[in-house]
Amino acid sequence: MAAWETNPAALFGIAGRVAIVTGASGAFGALAARVLAAAGARLVLAAGNAGELEKVAGECRGLGAEVATVNRRPDSEADCGEIVAQAEQYGGVDILVVASGMNDVAKITEMSPARFERVMHANVTGSWLMARAAGGAMLAQGRGGKIVLMSSARGLLGHPGGYSAYCASKAAVDGITKALGCEWGPHGITVNAIAPTVFRSALTEWMFGDDEKARTTRAGFLARVPKGRLGEPEDLAGPLLFLVSDACNFYTGHVLYADGGYTAG
Repeated sequence: MAAWETNPAALFGIAGRVAIVTGASGAFGALAARVLAAAGARLVLAAGNAGELEKVAGECRGLGAEVATVNRRPDSEADCGEIVAQAEQYGGVDILVVASGMNDVAKITEMSPARFERVMHANVTGSWLMARAAGGAMLAQGRGGKIVLMSSARGLLGHPGGYSAYCASKAAVDGITKALGCEWGPHGITVNAIAPTVFRSALTEWMFGDDEKARTTRAGFLARVPKGRLGEPEDLAGPLLFLVSDACNFYTGHVLYADGGYTAG
């Protein structure tokens, strides 16, 4: 009898593995860091906001995790190399979660090419560079690995409110996910993406409120969400743990929609 048959939960164990999280000061990055810390991983956390980065690192240390921090975003090959190099103190990298990125909302006729390129660089080039750096290290180590990129329901669906840059960037992240899933599958490296819809964070907290604007906006949005509610942090925690664990060994190149059924209809 296989070990997983007597203890299926062991498939989700990541204790002792080394995980890099970029964008660790943001909503999803901070959540990912705390989930991985509580699951026993050793962490390298990277973000551009030094104060918020140290706050998240402190929370993870409070959960018993070993944590190294790098005050960098994955903006260049050098930045990504420095982030990956920090994992060497723990014996290399097993997991990468790219949670860094940005949005800039504007109608296309009101958005400059420079603003469009800034969104594409943060979401697409940053994901590509970071995957390249960490994946290269995983290939050299020869023990496989798990890579999770941050997509969105907007990578599949358009939006009338000025999301031409964001939608394009997340569709590109989906393409990177599929291409690298194919390229690195033979080497035991899985590459998948999480694509949420609106979930509770500092930026979206207003949508959960009880004022007229929040109720109206929420009602219009939830009319298209089969589950009938907005997302909560725990709705992302489970999928993330699956994608970075051995339970995901046969899954690669997938975009996992954490959206309450929004993209199904």
